[in-house]
Amino acid sequence: MTPHAETTGVSGISIALPLALLAVLSAALAVETGFVNIERREAALAAPEIVTIAPHQFQYRDATEYFRRGLAVDAPKRKTNVRTPLAIMKYQTSLSEYDVCVADGACSEPEGRSATSGDDTPVTGVSYEDALRYANWLSQKTGKTWRLPTDFELAYAAADRFPDDALGVDADSKNPALRWLADYEREARRAASSDPAPQPRGSFGVSRTGLADFGGNIWEWTSTCNKRIDLEKEAVIDDPDPADCGIMIAAGRHRAPMSTFVRNPKGGGCSVGSPPDNLGFRLVRQPGFVESIEDFTHRVVADMIGDVLFKGVQRDDDEG
Repeated sequence: MTPHAETTGVSGISIALPLALLAVLSAALAVETGFVNIERREAALAAPEIVTIAPHQFQYRDATEYFRRGLAVDAPKRKTNVRTPLAIMKYQTSLSEYDVCVADGACSEPEGRSATSGDDTPVTGVSYEDALRYANWLSQKTGKTWRLPTDFELAYAAADRFPDDALGVDADSKNPALRWLADYEREARRAASSDPAPQPRGSFGVSRTGLADFGGNIWEWTSTCNKRIDLEKEAVIDDPDPADCGIMIAAGRHRAPMSTFVRNPKGGGCSVGSPPDNLGFRLVRQPGFVESIEDFTHRVVADMIGDVLFKGVQRDDDEG
């Protein structure tokens, strides 16, 4: 590498780093001094334990239902580079946590409470609306923003524990018997649990990302609306607004489209296939203003350094 190339690389980093750090410090200082007005609330409740999923490459099969010639086909699976960390509750919301919201008058009593359930048992018998009310209440009490995860985020967090619902049948096959047989075998594998009663936290293991109990006998509400696409029609269907969607995806050992008002999945609401054993939820913590600025700056600096290093190596190869 020539002296000129070396100087260019060093100067790029020396300029980028101070500017990035200055941006972070300026934003934090503006918030702390009140120059930027952000509402501050005293936390009246301890926040739930979370795990932070570091950015990494991830393969995701779309939750959308695809059809061709009237037959269901496997949704596409795509590779995605997730660039921001995800903070999500390590455990599903427990009965004791939910009961505080009920006692505060902000949440409805869960349906089908068992007399033998302990405080660390995940809350079940809750609808999508119940989960939203709890998220809003928790946000007010902790001073942090909490929300339901999307199907993508839950799959990303669950990693090796998240199911692949693909049937594995050739999408171009015109033989419906192949798909019917594959669907029958899949439903047979989805037989109800021998013991569907909710179990204490930690009963179903931990994913390689640190998420606990996913894929046990509790399906978790997401903010992803159930959607169907006919591949024979050219019209592009936009993602529906969750506020206007009556059927949401609950994810567990398999995905289950559920009506938003359903608390007991055995009583109906699942469009097709085996119903979930139980319905519960866990929440994502939305990063605050300063956290967002810091994360953005980290990514910008990483991109700058990577670009400088790449150009330096490329220039060295060319000159060599």
